[in-house]
Parts: sequence; C-alpha cells; structure tokens
Amino acid sequence: MPITDILEKNCLLYGDKVCLVEIDPGQPVVEASWKEYELIQSTALSYSRKEITWNIFNEKANRFANLLLSKGIGKGCKVGILLMNCLEWLPIYFGVLKTGAVAVPLNFRYASDEIDYCLKLAEVDVLVFGKEFIDRMAAISDSLVGKVKLLYAGVSPCPDFADDYNELTANQSSQTPKIYLTDEDDAVIYFSSGTTGFPKAILHNHMSLMHSCKVEQNHHGQTNDDVFLCIPPLYHTGAKMHWFGSFLVGGKAVLLKGTKPKQIIEAISNERCTIVWLLVPWAQDILNALDNGEIKIEDHHLEQLRLMHIGAQPVPQSLVKHWLRYFPHHQYDTNYGLSESIGPGCVHLGVENTRKVGAIGVPGFGWKVKIVDENNVPVKQGEVGELCVKGPGVMTCYYNDPAATAEVLENNWLHTGDMAMQDEEGFIYLVDRKKDVIISGGENLYPVQIEDFLSSNEHINDVAVIGLPDPRLGEMAAAIIEVKEGHTLTEDEVNEFCKALPRYKRPRKIIFADVPRNPTGKIEKPKLRAMYGATKLVDAQNKG
Repeated sequence: MPITDILEKNCLLYGDKVCLVEIDPGQPVVEASWKEYELIQSTALSYSRKEITWNIFNEKANRFANLLLSKGIGKGCKVGILLMNCLEWLPIYFGVLKTGAVAVPLNFRYASDEIDYCLKLAEVDVLVFGKEFIDRMAAISDSLVGKVKLLYAGVSPCPDFADDYNELTANQSSQTPKIYLTDEDDAVIYFSSGTTGFPKAILHNHMSLMHSCKVEQNHHGQTNDDVFLCIPPLYHTGAKMHWFGSFLVGGKAVLLKGTKPKQIIEAISNERCTIVWLLVPWAQDILNALDNGEIKIEDHHLEQLRLMHIGAQPVPQSLVKHWLRYFPHHQYDTNYGLSESIGPGCVHLGVENTRKVGAIGVPGFGWKVKIVDENNVPVKQGEVGELCVKGPGVMTCYYNDPAATAEVLENNWLHTGDMAMQDEEGFIYLVDRKKDVIISGGENLYPVQIEDFLSSNEHINDVAVIGLPDPRLGEMAAAIIEVKEGHTLTEDEVNEFCKALPRYKRPRKIIFADVPRNPTGKIEKPKLRAMYGATKLVDAQNKG
C-alpha cells in the first residue's frame, strides 16, 4: 500500500477537519485559513496563524501532481524540495509521491555549493524552492539551465530564473491522478546529515514510508483526537516520521516556526497539543526557563499534554529526570533511528519503561537488532559492539554510490556506525559513534558516557567531548562546556566534579564555549575538532 492512500482515506473520513496549522511567532498578521486557493482572514492575532483541512491538503497535492505530470515528470524522475517549514511543504511532498516520482527534501541550511552537489547527486529534474533561498539559487541557476527546472513557491515577485509555482498550480485539476504505485516503487531520497563531509543520498521505497507510519503509531498510540506539535525541519526524517503516526489516523499537527521556550509552551497551551517531540537543546531550554521562573506552568493549559519524546541524539538521564519532576504524569519515550532506517523507531525506550531512562531501548515494532564486533560476530551481553538493525524500513541503497552501500548493508542488515551494549533485560545502551571513540593510552573512551556524566552538573547547559591529539597517549578527551545562563563554573570545579569518574575517563582539557549543533540537534563534532584540534596538537607538542 503506497503512503498516498492514507491521504485519500483521511479525506474520506475527516475531509473538513483541520489537519495542519502553521504558527510563526515572528510574523504578527491576521489569522487565516485556506479554502482551495483563497486565503480567508478572520480575528487578528499577535502572531501569524494559518490552517488547512484534509480536503485542501489533498487538493493542493493533486494540483501539484497534475502540474508535474503535464510536464512529463513521473516515475523515474526526481523532484527536490527546498523550503522552510510551511503549510505548502507537505502537500508538495505528497504531490510528488502521487506522480510516482521521487521526492528529494533538501536541508535548508545548505550553501549554494551543497545544494548544487545534492541536486546533481540525486539527479533532480525539478526543484521547488522558497523565498529564503533566492540568493543561493541565483548563484547556481546558470549551471542548472537545461538540467533542473526551477519552481518558485514564495511570495511575488518570482525571480527571473524560475517559474511561479503558485501561478502554475492554481489552474491545475484538483482530482487525484490515476498513477499505479506499489510498495517497491522508489519514493524518497533523504540526505545524511553531512557532518563528515558532503552528504550521501539515501533512497527509500513506499514500503519504508508505510512501515514508518505503523512504527510511530504503534509506539505512541496516536488517535484522531491527538494534536502533534512539530518543530524540527520537515526535510529531516525525524520530524516527518513522527508526524506520520498522526497522519495514519488523521490527527492534527501544528507546525511551529520557532524554538524559544515560551513559544513552544504557548503553542502547546493555545493549540491544546497532546504530543511534542523535542531535541535535547529545546528541552533543556524549557527546563531552564521553568527553573528561573521565566515560564510558570500554572499560567498555561498544559494538562492535555500526554507525551514528550526525544530523539536524534543521546539524551542525558539527568534531563529526563528533571523533566519528570515538572511533569510527573507525562509519558516519556526515547527514540533512536537514522535516515538510513527511515528515521526514528527502529529502537525505542517505550513509554512504559521510564525506569530504564538512559537506554535507547529495545527493538521497535517490526525491527530486529544485533550488536557485532569488527568481524561481524555478535558480542556477548554487556560487551560493546556496533549496532545493526533490520526491518522493512531499511533503505534501498545510497543512490549512485554502490561502494558506500556495500559498506553498511549486508544481507539486509544495516550497520549503523553506533557503538552499543545490551543489558541483562535486553535494553540497548548507546555508547558512541564508532568514528567518535577516543583511544587514549590504549583505552577506549566513549564520549557519550562522559557527556552524560557532565550533563548531570547543575551548572552545565550543554557539553561535547572530543578526542584531541596527544603525543604521549595518542588522544586525550577534551570537554567543551556551555555554562547555563546566570551560572558560573571554573576549570577547577569541573575537574573536582569529574573525580567521580574513573581516572582514565576524566577529560584532560576543559574548554568553555558554545556547543554547536546542527538543525536536528546533533553535536557538530567535526567542527569542534577543526576548531580545537590543530591548536591542541601544537600545545601538546610544546608541553612535550
């Protein structure tokens, strides 16, 4: 069953119900809803709020699909999407899928050369882009002539190197195109996070997308009455695949274009959201705002919020325990996944397992897991090895990269590159990225374990641990520490705190600085290594 069938079903069952709300706290305009292509305005608000129903969602998707088909874009073609989160994003995505073409979402932080690289790697035929990307697209538009058709989906005027998406789709049929799709048909290409260089193109079929819907709904029990607050970028599998659980049952979602603690809490309160998926920095910022009195729970309608879950990066135990002190009745879940396994859920903690906070959990719905050594032999319980996953959501391949595909896919098992261990109850603990392991004096140090320990310090807002060159030990552990606003912390205090760690695990270098994270919340360790690695090597040599 292709995922587009769910959209048709939702229209039959819930056609006139609101399915998507867009909130932009930075744009004070009137409240608005869409009736076909007419914008209906009503009560003035202090921020921008727009909404569409399932019927309008489907009509917009159909109009775009019919436009693409009229231009000869269908099976075998690729359509890129370069947009900030907005009401048009998901209808455009599903419009592509309805044609049988492959949707190719792009990271909105890509520079011009990265956009150009990804378009060529994925062999994109058409790119839809928004107003925020005019300058970046102008820089590469000449090189795309005759190769990539550019459609501008922003406000007027349309740049002269593109055609107007809004104008072209307005007069297209709103009827569903009759394109036969199967589970095995290619559906989407997502790009790896690119933290180790230019990203890889990850190809998935319709079966992967459908399995993602089932996994998310099975884990979190979404119903048609739930309201999901979606904050992360839709180009990433994490945000979209968590939304898929609501999509499967016709539940409403709220797209929030803001990440400040007050904006998140107000959106939950005003829209009566029941589920929110957060990245670690956002959850920590909310807790800080609660601690310092900037936000007061009693001032907001939060009683309906039933589930807060986190993924995309290791989650400090201290953060979850801190959250549950403020919200003791919340369900909580940790979700592990990667774009190669269609996003979150191949491993998850489970809302019933809060006692095991710190683990990433057990195999998810329909997934198998194993932990292997460097010879691909399963390790004993309690030993560290590479985490491998297998299930209907594993990628087809890295598009146009058979060598890279062969490195990670073996007999349908996906080698994740994450080091993990399993306890006596079968719960899996993420130890670190394989490439991030620090070998210091012959000992393996796992930065995530040290980061988790340091995160329990009440003065630390965020922390990253990296390996830096050392002439004697080979590598040493260095901790980059971001101190909470209004708090102070010294190197001596950190070293004293770290005496609770075994001596070989203690960071030998303390750096007070901001911790850079990408849009999906992952620490940008290559950037940190580039910032501090060369200098550290010189310092170490001088000391020697």
